Order: sequence, then structure tokens, then C-alpha cells
Amino acid sequence: MTTRIAIPEPTSADAAYNARSLPPYIAALQSAGATPVVIPLHERQDRVAKLLASVHGILLPGSGFDVNPEKFGEQPIPACNPADPAREAVDELLLQDAFNLHKPILAICYGIQSLNVWLNGSLIQDLPSEGKTAVNHAPGKTIPDAHSIRIVPGSLLARLSTAAGTIGEEKVNSSHHQALRTPGGRLRVTAISPVDEVIEAVELDFPESASETAPDQAHFVLGVQWHPERSYTSNPLSRAIFAAFLRAAEVWKPRAIHESVATA
Repeated sequence: MTTRIAIPEPTSADAAYNARSLPPYIAALQSAGATPVVIPLHERQDRVAKLLASVHGILLPGSGFDVNPEKFGEQPIPACNPADPAREAVDELLLQDAFNLHKPILAICYGIQSLNVWLNGSLIQDLPSEGKTAVNHAPGKTIPDAHSIRIVPGSLLARLSTAAGTIGEEKVNSSHHQALRTPGGRLRVTAISPVDEVIEAVELDFPESASETAPDQAHFVLGVQWHPERSYTSNPLSRAIFAAFLRAAEVWKPRAIHESVATA
């Protein structure tokens, strides 16, 4: 059976950005063995729900917009980009479906921020505005090794790094001006930028026994602040991330809806 992965359009109002940014996600998913299912941002909720019923995992991509700070109790500062309500609404539908049914989630750049806020976490609205200037987190997609990250031992990301032969500090690309401030419920930080301690990855916290002895009980949720889809062909860890996500989606089976861990 083909493994189908839902991915929302990156933005609702910037067709050029979508045309530029969506193909690398599609290519990485296809290379990993999945069938991408692009979710339109202006579709009716019942149509989105019908599409979601046919997918086995959720990938939340980057965006040129920012998550509305009012969602985590702040007013936007001047350096904050406009919000994209249509993208936020679709992300919320996808996240609710994924958490209800334990579908695997891979959240990238804006996606990790969207995931974090949905789980009642908060964001740094603008890194330079808070004095986070020791590392350039926004050199763009043409710089494949923008800065180092330090991965927490024992995490899923650490196991993937070990399997990929890239143990220790990784070099990642970077295209963001925001970052996670306070991790949302049940998210644990599993990678940081060691120079400025900016959060670079989070995972859903679950008992180690669930992941090791009963993997069907573990809910695969991984968020990364960088763009592994851009370095899929050149970086072993990027390929390992997509491979692990696809393995989780391949073995996913529908289960009874339970109360979501989110309160939003």
C-alpha cells in the first residue's frame, strides 16, 4: 500500500513562494518512498477532512509568514511578519487529526513553530531583536552549512545521527528569524544551536520503553528548525529523518480517537 503524506500549501497568499519552496518537500517525500498529498489552504473543512482520512502522516512545511503572536499571548512586534490565517487553520486541522489518531508528524521551520504554538508553547518573535546575533540563522537556502547544532544524547534525533554516521555536532542550513522560546506541552528539546542556545529540534516526550520495546505505542513527532528537504540528496541525517518519518507512517494503523494532548 502506498504511504500517503499530507503537506499543506506553504502559504495562502504567495504563489511564487509556494512554487519555489514546495518542490523540494515533494521530491524528498517521493525519494523516501511516499506519495505527497498537497492540502489546499482555501478548501472547505469537510474536503480537507476527506483528504486527511486517506493519509498516514503529516508534514508541516516552512512559510514566508509568521505564526500570529496573539496565539501565544503576545502582540506582534514590528519585526514580526504578517500571519497567514488560512495556513494556521489548516495546520490546526492537520495537527488535531494527527494527535487524535497518532499519525506521525514531521514539522519543518515554520512547521515546528506552528506545532509548538498549537501545543501551547511560545516563540521568539525575532531573534536579532532579542540580541541573538552571534549566529546568522537566516543566511538562506544557498548556504548548506549555516551553523552547528548540538543534539541531545538518547533522543530520536541522536539515534538517527548515529545511524547516519554523523554523530555529535551537525551543520545545518538555516532560513528563519523566529524560534521556539518555551516548548509546548510534552515537547522536549533535542537539539540547540550551541553558540546562542536557540532551540533547533523538539520531539514528543514518551517513555523510553514505548519507543524501544513497543514502538507501536510511540507517537512519532519530530520538529526541526532547519530544512532537511533542501539537503536530502547531500546530507545523511536529512535522509535519515525522512526515512524514519516514512517508516513510522508505513506502520501506522488507525486507532480509536482519544482526547488530544492539546488544549487549544
